[in-house]
Amino acid sequence: MGNSFDGDAVETVNGIQIRAVAEDEVAAWDRALALGFLRSHVESAAEYRRLQWEPGRMLGAFDEGRCIATFRSFDVELTVPGGATVQADAVTGVTVSATHRRRGLLSAMMRRDLTAARARGSAVAVLIAAEYNIYGRYGFGPATRGHGWDVDLQRSRGLRDGVPTVPGGRIDFVTMEEARKIGPELHDRWRLTQPGALARDDVWWKRNTGEVNVPGFEFKEPFVAVHRDAQGAATGLVAYRVDDTWDGSYPNCTLTVVDFFALDRATAAELWRFVFSVDWVRKVVAENIGPDDPLPLLLQDPRAATPYEDNADFTWLRVLDVEAAFNARTYGAPGRVVLDVEDRLGFAAGRWAIEVAADGTGRCTPTEDAADLALGASELGTLYLGGETLPRLAAAGLVTELRPGAAAAADLLLRTPLLAWNPDNF
Repeated sequence: MGNSFDGDAVETVNGIQIRAVAEDEVAAWDRALALGFLRSHVESAAEYRRLQWEPGRMLGAFDEGRCIATFRSFDVELTVPGGATVQADAVTGVTVSATHRRRGLLSAMMRRDLTAARARGSAVAVLIAAEYNIYGRYGFGPATRGHGWDVDLQRSRGLRDGVPTVPGGRIDFVTMEEARKIGPELHDRWRLTQPGALARDDVWWKRNTGEVNVPGFEFKEPFVAVHRDAQGAATGLVAYRVDDTWDGSYPNCTLTVVDFFALDRATAAELWRFVFSVDWVRKVVAENIGPDDPLPLLLQDPRAATPYEDNADFTWLRVLDVEAAFNARTYGAPGRVVLDVEDRLGFAAGRWAIEVAADGTGRCTPTEDAADLALGASELGTLYLGGETLPRLAAAGLVTELRPGAAAAADLLLRTPLLAWNPDNF
């Protein structure tokens, strides 16, 4: 499956052409994207889409010259357990017009993109699934969860005594221009500490600080505060918005955290202490701060934090190069496991031995040894970042245990001290 794919090739599927979109066709592609996402009322975002255009990476399906399906991908660095990164093929902008469903268009575009990604050296592909039942057929599995909390400030009574502090530290608001200067370097340092995190490009920062506007997605400038240590170095950032709601003459505002990352736990605690002190706020909503974030345990009353209503699977992952992907990450315990992987697209198919040394480094190689576990490509993607346990998958019938006790033993190998998390949609 490592053969290259001609980015200029035209493929015909059921009489419909699938090909790369030229730069002067971006406006038509954007219109098809809006229709596919049921947003026909939205003004053209062609100017923004041109910032994202790369030769061969924006695909379209054309019926008699009209674009009726869309697909885009881009390369991004993904942090894996242990702090290393792998190149990931990030898939986005996937639509098929309601008039052209069930004709194999998505399958053709997906095969084309994944083949090209593997040839470019991408170890994995990632996407955010709008619907659960679409992408498993292409070998993607849910690999990270989005998880947040609603915090009732009156019930929480604030942070408990003994929560870490940063002596000499300070928190300051910054402008959007300052956020574009400070944020990228700070985020690059943070993302290498968080398995599942993705690099943010320049367009991300421009869009999320209002320099670039996307029609249909109204930008409302957030409050952005940066924490600095006693030496003046930036160690954390929080961005939030506050609604202006009153209960008669009493303030009853909700503060919604839209971005939060810190290089250490003490900085995180200082940022939460600041967030909980904002005047007029009675409720804090942290939409997505990670499935094992200790926020509730920082409160005097952890019951005041209730799960956010949109908590669900978030990043989906599919392994394209098994050896490159599994050789890049570290592991939780020494040992050996042999996986028999079924992959109808072929990228991950085969029998693979993962051998882990005492220092947590691992080596993945093809083998003819008897397998301990049998699974599909989707389940391999789910397990890669450590976001799910093998015994749970086995109990659900998604992984088959070929040797008694193999699921529990292999789970120790794949375990990570910090659950995978990705805060960014794309």
